[in-house]
Amino acid sequence: MRWAQRAAPSAQRPEAPARADDFQGAARRLLRRVRRQRAVFYGMLVLGTTSVTLNVAGPKVLAHATDLIVAGLVGRRLPEGTSRADAVGRLREQGDDGLADMLGTVDVVPGHGIDQGALTATLSLAVAVYALSGLCWIAQGRLTTRVIQRTVRALRQDVAEKLSRLPLSHFDRQPRGEILSRATNDIDNIAQTLQQTISQLTNSLLLVVCVLGTMFWISPPLALVALVTVPLTFAVTAVIARRAKPHFVRQWGRTGRLTAQVEEEYTAHDLVLLHGRQRASAEELARHNEELFQAGYRAQFLSGAIQPALTFMGNLGYVLVAVAGGIRVASGALSIGDAQAFVQYSRQFGGPLTNAASVANLAQSCAVSAERVFALLDAPEVRRVPAAARTTGADGPRPPAGRLVFEDVSFRYTPKEPLIENLSLTVEPGQQVAVVGPTGAGKTTLVNLLPRFYDVTEGRIVLDGVDIAELPREELRRMIGMVPQDAWLFAGAIADNIAYGKEGATRAEVAEAARAARADHFIRTLPDGYDTVLGDGGSGVSAGEQQLITIARAFLADPLLLVLDEATSSVDTHTEALVQQAMARLSQGRTSIVIAHRLATVRDADVIVVLDRGSVVEQGTHAQLLAAQGTYARLCAARLR
Repeated sequence: MRWAQRAAPSAQRPEAPARADDFQGAARRLLRRVRRQRAVFYGMLVLGTTSVTLNVAGPKVLAHATDLIVAGLVGRRLPEGTSRADAVGRLREQGDDGLADMLGTVDVVPGHGIDQGALTATLSLAVAVYALSGLCWIAQGRLTTRVIQRTVRALRQDVAEKLSRLPLSHFDRQPRGEILSRATNDIDNIAQTLQQTISQLTNSLLLVVCVLGTMFWISPPLALVALVTVPLTFAVTAVIARRAKPHFVRQWGRTGRLTAQVEEEYTAHDLVLLHGRQRASAEELARHNEELFQAGYRAQFLSGAIQPALTFMGNLGYVLVAVAGGIRVASGALSIGDAQAFVQYSRQFGGPLTNAASVANLAQSCAVSAERVFALLDAPEVRRVPAAARTTGADGPRPPAGRLVFEDVSFRYTPKEPLIENLSLTVEPGQQVAVVGPTGAGKTTLVNLLPRFYDVTEGRIVLDGVDIAELPREELRRMIGMVPQDAWLFAGAIADNIAYGKEGATRAEVAEAARAARADHFIRTLPDGYDTVLGDGGSGVSAGEQQLITIARAFLADPLLLVLDEATSSVDTHTEALVQQAMARLSQGRTSIVIAHRLATVRDADVIVVLDRGSVVEQGTHAQLLAAQGTYARLCAARLR
């Protein structure tokens, strides 16, 4: 849990990079994740290949039907009993060489019309081919959806687990909205883009290969004509994509900044209203929105120019093929049916190229989002350590007692700015230690070092003879109960908020913890009792009641160590008395560290430690420190009232 103070809404954030650091590497990593679903992925490719192959075979089948129709129409006009060679020779004698050449390319039976049986069978085959191709395409789409959704589900799970392993310093350097944008907006963009492009791209590539092979089979010269515009297609796509890529990087960077701004404005809405900063906040939001508009506009405009440019070149290639095909039909080098099929193939050939190039804008957007997500997944994690061996005695492992020792502890957030220097402190089992000092003395930082929200820079903290750096963080934090200054409650039932302190807690245990924390009475007065649903941040009950719920959660956790970080600083006198009673009961038999400014909170502590500039300047009981007339006495006179 983060206790660090949140940055102000108007804080300036670092500029998003204009260029991707590893665009191609992110794309390859994403594809490797897709290929993890190997069985489904290869099934998708098999179905796609089958669908494309059948789709390519369709025009050839229809070409045969066209030849049957042409042969029947021509054969019906020829005298029965003559051969096709005689009919061709007669046409040449009459000077009709063009018709003679065309007649030589079809299987004409003079005196016979259209072969209805053969035509029906051919058309039925065409229908079956296209129907089977459609069914394979539908099945491929289903498998594609499964592959993508499983991939994205695993990616979301990895991000969620990664966030739990990141050090607190990572969240200090990043706006929460930026992290949320990567975990939500960027992953959603990846899912939508993969859904739109992966099957389209694979099918387009398969279609290009199959169509090109069929075109060379039908007529190599015409196939070469169809290939004339291909280099120009790739050149235009590369130029436009290269210019659009930096704008996509900027677009998603601006999206993260806008999300961070909106999240901060919402979280600190009362602060904005209190200081009359509505206009400034609205202007800041409008500026981020305008920056996102400009980046998004340029990215989409440039990438959107790919489609019309490629459509023009596709139409140009189509015209060239139609003209060249007509010439070859007239010369007798190609049948009318094959010419018709070739024209269809040329259209099919240009379509996949256009589609593959037009998805470049989506692919770039997806790769940029993937790079941002992978950057989060690659962020340095907290160091993992194995379970430490417990201190042993003559009769075996000793049970935890709660003896806490700070040995020459130093800590710095940044190397050049020391905060705690050579701090040494011993807390005996069951002792209550109050930590006081002026603002900035390092009190809250000290208690943040205990659960290893941050690791010490020098020295060590020892718990029952074991350096806490050698303990797994999960094990260490199970021993510590924290009641912070600002009670952290989530949106949900009060019972669920209390039960958060112990996995599998029963309702009876929750109620017992609430009674121990002096919270049971006010909870039962609520309309739905323990089932009363709190809003975000615990809204719906007062600040003092929130603290009592937080203390009840600590009671339920039954920790070895207790840390109370100014838990009564924001409550009224009556509620403070209830909270102090609850804290006193919670502290019984436990080693506890209390940070407080109020005299009533610290004067009954076993030991009072006075911090100043990160060092212990005084230590003793309340009476001893007052008699010394030092820093503590001055704090009592000025603040502990």
